[in-house]
Amino acid sequence: MTMVTSEALRTAEHFISRNARLIDRHRFAYHFQSGPAGPVHTALESYRNVDGGYGNGLEPDIRGHGSQPAAMEFALRYLDEIGPVPRTLSAGICRYLTSISHPNGGVPWVLPSVRHTEAAPQWRSREDFGGALHPTAAIAGLLHKQHISGSWRDRATAFCWTRIAALHWTDPAEAIAVTAFLQHAPDRQRAEAEFTRLAPMIRAVIELDPDETGHAHKPLDIATSPDLMARRLFTDAEITRHLDALERRQLDDGGWDVEGDCWTGSARADWRGILTVHNLLVLRAYGRVENAPPA
Repeated sequence: MTMVTSEALRTAEHFISRNARLIDRHRFAYHFQSGPAGPVHTALESYRNVDGGYGNGLEPDIRGHGSQPAAMEFALRYLDEIGPVPRTLSAGICRYLTSISHPNGGVPWVLPSVRHTEAAPQWRSREDFGGALHPTAAIAGLLHKQHISGSWRDRATAFCWTRIAALHWTDPAEAIAVTAFLQHAPDRQRAEAEFTRLAPMIRAVIELDPDETGHAHKPLDIATSPDLMARRLFTDAEITRHLDALERRQLDDGGWDVEGDCWTGSARADWRGILTVHNLLVLRAYGRVENAPPA
């Protein structure tokens, strides 16, 4: 088994220091240098708006000031990395989610306001703004994990169960959101039953070739840690091949690159910092980072 060596981790540190956003520099310090959580909270605060949502480029492909559901998922994932979500934030998060909910109980990936701001073409051309499993399922799952209760979470949970029960096909992004919900939903018997039913469908939309290029979703995008239920979708040999390939994709400058085109150079630079921290966290979760502090 190969490992990300201490030298390779230092090279990644130099890449992060030179190129990553401040929030991702603080995340790297927190995860790999025993840094405090406070600076991550402080940096994340700069992306938060008065409506309780997040925007301002937290999701690098949506660079406008206004809050967007996609940015909320980003914020919750960052907050979840560093411990319990403070009550002062959770109240605003639930207020924002309630304000943008579709009558069906879900939230869209982006709001129509995305058309009038700086954003990637796939967002500006979007026409469906109804409640959707992605990102509703991922957000609801994180709220359950963080024990953040409220009327929005309850309605969103009912929405997710209804939509999941009706699934007969999916796509990779939706599959990742659904497994995040099933991982943390409190009704464990129902979650396990749905996961068993959906497993062949989810596996079918994940790219199993570790050397496939472009915007492909691969096993380690959904099974980011060996203790997740999504890990059961893949064999040990498949995970090993993808871990080996992920290590190989670290570039000489210490970072990982975006696989595929980006709509603007600034977004690509932001994504590279995000991916570098993310990939190191995945490799550490699978025991592939030498002498790294424990999670």
